[in-house]
Amino acid sequence: MVQYLGARLDAAFAALSDPTRRGVLEQLGRADASITDLAEKFHMTLTGMKKHVGVLEQAGLVATEKVGRVRTCKLGPRRLGDEAAWIERYRQLWEARFDELDQVLEELKRKEKFDGRTKKK
Repeated sequence: MVQYLGARLDAAFAALSDPTRRGVLEQLGRADASITDLAEKFHMTLTGMKKHVGVLEQAGLVATEKVGRVRTCKLGPRRLGDEAAWIERYRQLWEARFDELDQVLEELKRKEKFDGRTKKK
């Protein structure tokens, strides 16, 4: 289960790492589109767009259906819940570390202020 989840996270984050693929997801969030339409919108070749869609499809983020000669893309079955949960765990970890750092800095400022007062007298 953990290895499977890790592989899913890896595939999703790899797919999301590319700005064109993120743009494709945004576009498909508005409406389904053919690979030809996506290629035109992103000023790419059909082959290039097919590769991007293939990566998104392998990650479960996009689903395609071929009707005749047209391959239509739509958002896939994955909702990125696991990815959001993973990010949230690390956000909380970093937030706690930054809160601790803020406390240390505040203590140093108080000490510096106090030491500055005692030296002047």
